[in-house]
Amino acid sequence: MKEAEWRLGGMGDIKISPGSRHRPPLKRPIWIILTVSLVSFLLLCAYLYPTNGNVACVFSSRGCNALSDWLPPAPIREFTDEEVISRVVVRDILNTPPVQSKNPKIAFMFLTPGSLPFEKLWDMFFRGHEGRFSVYVHASQEKPVHESRYFLNREIRSSAVQWGAFNMIDAEKRLLAYALKDPDNQHFVLLSDSCVPLHNFDHVYNYLMHANMSFIDCFVDLGPHGNGRYSEHMLPEVEEKDFRKGAQWFTMKRQHAMLVMADSLYYSRFRDYCKPFLDGKNCIADEHYFPTFFHLIDPGGIANWSVTYVDWSERKWHPKSYRAQDVTYELLRNITSLDQETHVTSNDKGDELLQPCLWNGIRRPCFLFARKFYPETLDKLVTLLNF
Repeated sequence: MKEAEWRLGGMGDIKISPGSRHRPPLKRPIWIILTVSLVSFLLLCAYLYPTNGNVACVFSSRGCNALSDWLPPAPIREFTDEEVISRVVVRDILNTPPVQSKNPKIAFMFLTPGSLPFEKLWDMFFRGHEGRFSVYVHASQEKPVHESRYFLNREIRSSAVQWGAFNMIDAEKRLLAYALKDPDNQHFVLLSDSCVPLHNFDHVYNYLMHANMSFIDCFVDLGPHGNGRYSEHMLPEVEEKDFRKGAQWFTMKRQHAMLVMADSLYYSRFRDYCKPFLDGKNCIADEHYFPTFFHLIDPGGIANWSVTYVDWSERKWHPKSYRAQDVTYELLRNITSLDQETHVTSNDKGDELLQPCLWNGIRRPCFLFARKFYPETLDKLVTLLNF
């Protein structure tokens, strides 16, 4: 490097060569900065792109939740005004102690097009238990002709009902409304004209009245006849992840019946967007409204299975129907001994979901009633059941 000459007065001519320039040492080791940056990046990625499935978690003996415990909770969607109103009503009904009746009864609600072919069997079932039950009949097509005194003058105001249409829900709500007029009715059972009882009255009464839940069928079906029927028009109140399916034949406690009467929000979403051929889908409201509604408002209050046996093993649009030759002691024994419900899904594999029947936490046989029986089975059922 060329020398630079500096002249300093009084000191003569002195040649000074500039020395090399030295950087001061870093205040923090660079590896600490890099490590912090890397960890921050990994945490951000884990939050933004969570893993799905059962991936082995090696970071902590507490498993996959260890990392999520560090992260802030996912933001909760703000409820609409209608949802706020609905949830206030639901909360108050569920928190209100049930009315204590001196004479608690079960309301048996029959949804039928006309006469009931099994009135003789039901007469045997009810006989001797007057004052412990009520009967209501919704006849959608013609005025029934009755054989049993328990059904005389028990028809309510009825309207037309089509299979798969939303007016099925309206008929069910109408039955509930009439039954709720009697404050002694504490449990409500929906039955069809092809339903028969499987046990005597005392067994059914004790099973339902001492249960701590309503028996409403509810399960996830990711196939075309389950979530494939969901419409995004139901958003934001009903998300696809909350869409449920189940048989329409419910039994429910009085508080849940009151919730059905009070609901307008979810009722309107299913009325408007769950019906056949809407947007190219075939949504059947009576298979989705109650399961989804109770899954959203009181999932812990329902059993997720129905006490009415239906055989879907043939995987058709309608369940298996029983002729006279099908009705045997073995058939009835097999049905009444089942202690798990089988939900048949509509995906390509036709997966079956097994639901153990837990009554107040105890595993018990599931079914109190069964369908679908042809009228020709009456005499054999009367002989075999012999209430």
